[in-house]
Amino acid sequence: MNRREISRILNDIGILLELKGENVFKSRAYYNGARIIETLEGDLEEMVRTGELANVKGIGKALYQKITELVTTGELDYYEQLKSSFPEDIFELFKIPGLGPKKVAVLYSQLGVHNIGQLEYAIMENRLVELPGFGVKTQANILKGIEDISKYKDKFLYSDAYHWADAILKELDKCRHIKRSSLAGSIRRKKEIVKDIDVLVSCDDNEKVMDYFTGLPQVERVTSKGDTKSSVILECGINVDIRAVDDSQYPYALHHFTGSKEHNTAMRHRARKMDIKINEYGLFKEKELIECADEHEFFQRLGLDYIEPELRENMGELEAAESGKLPQLIKLKDIKGCFHVHSNYSDGVSSIKDIVQRAVDLGYQYIGISDHSKSAYYARGLSLEDIKRQHGEIDDISHRFPDIKILKGIECDILPDGNLDYDDSILEQFDYVIASVHSNFNMDKEGMTARIIKAIENRHTTMLGHPTGRLLLARDEYQVDIIQIINAAAENKVAIEINANPRRLDLDWRYCKFAKEKGVKFSIEPDAHSLDGFDLMIFGINTARKGWLSTQDVLNAQNLSTIKNLLKK
Repeated sequence: MNRREISRILNDIGILLELKGENVFKSRAYYNGARIIETLEGDLEEMVRTGELANVKGIGKALYQKITELVTTGELDYYEQLKSSFPEDIFELFKIPGLGPKKVAVLYSQLGVHNIGQLEYAIMENRLVELPGFGVKTQANILKGIEDISKYKDKFLYSDAYHWADAILKELDKCRHIKRSSLAGSIRRKKEIVKDIDVLVSCDDNEKVMDYFTGLPQVERVTSKGDTKSSVILECGINVDIRAVDDSQYPYALHHFTGSKEHNTAMRHRARKMDIKINEYGLFKEKELIECADEHEFFQRLGLDYIEPELRENMGELEAAESGKLPQLIKLKDIKGCFHVHSNYSDGVSSIKDIVQRAVDLGYQYIGISDHSKSAYYARGLSLEDIKRQHGEIDDISHRFPDIKILKGIECDILPDGNLDYDDSILEQFDYVIASVHSNFNMDKEGMTARIIKAIENRHTTMLGHPTGRLLLARDEYQVDIIQIINAAAENKVAIEINANPRRLDLDWRYCKFAKEKGVKFSIEPDAHSLDGFDLMIFGINTARKGWLSTQDVLNAQNLSTIKNLLKK
């Protein structure tokens, strides 16, 4: 059982204890344990085996015993007994924003509601209005939450889908009948949200490959099985389609099934002008196959430079490929440092020393510490005394890490009136300022746009953090004129963040190309709240690549001397 699963179970125990009305401190211990396990450094199994886990702060004797049972047996009797006290589907209700254990307990005890269908029916009859802790407004918000769940149904974050897709590919690599294999569809194009996983293989025995695929341990249910295509549903609920072709057809099929539909349509239109027919089986000139060994040759036969899968969205990639003007897309290895990192001074879990050590291990030339500003009380935003203490610690640690520059930053709240959260005398103490919206999301479009532009025009603002405030599959972006925001950033030489958290990926890649053409610089940031948060950078890179960005477009792909000069300006 991996750390993610153990963390989930501990969190579920905390919820179940709250549902039962147990002491709040008992629940909190499990919530805290879940967070500790999720962000824990080192091998969990080894820490259990050696007993080192018992020495971790926040892991008491009871929690240690339960984690040990989970690690060693894959099961926990205590958890199963708790679950048996409630209907299995009661956890559905926690998907709805604003419904925590206390409110769910009321719904269950007083209305017998334990799933979304029952809750929706109760709302239709206005049965929540008189419940303690609810009311007309709460009922309306819950209904909106149910509608959002319906809207996001059967959609998955790229990061979650890729975790499963990569595992499937690794299993397929073990099958001796498969010659070539690849992801296809939206997951190969690295879309931020995907509906399913597409896999393409070439092989010498279709039947044996399909038997192997449908028998994989991750498969929960086989929905169809054929000689050339099979479909399964994985344990996580995502659908996987596999297609098998002869190896000679593989390059054409890979292009076709990668898409997008719009890109493929544009490709077929181009091929027709050259009297070439294009489909999943090949390129044909007067019914004669034009042989291609791989996708690179496929594009070459059509007079085009190779187009990376991320760019295949019919946003000008064919014209750029024809004229030799495709960008040299940024790669993870191009990143020289990052700025958006939270320490345990605010809502991060890692010390500044540990953050700097991780940055050194990653080969970074610089690392910025940017905790929350004072108005972010929910995230332990920094008081003036905190700032002084943190800057003193950074100065002290800098002497111990001579090979990396530690920058003093802040993620400063943009207040509703567009002012930043500190006055000029405080802001000028930082090397850089990330200005972000964290409150009053319901402003109208004109008001929100004016609010953000005012912050961009502040002479201390270095970059705009997560500019639309969206949380994928959870919260829509706030009402804002993003074109005006981009124009303002260009005029004021303020960078725009590409937040690499898989739930944000904000700025959206669809706006990156436009912003790039306006001269805006970007910063790809992990928004890390733990050391594991640095691993999120790859998702920000994916977004940047889809947005046509090269190293020269990205602030933190520049070397330290360039960064020093830019920050001085």
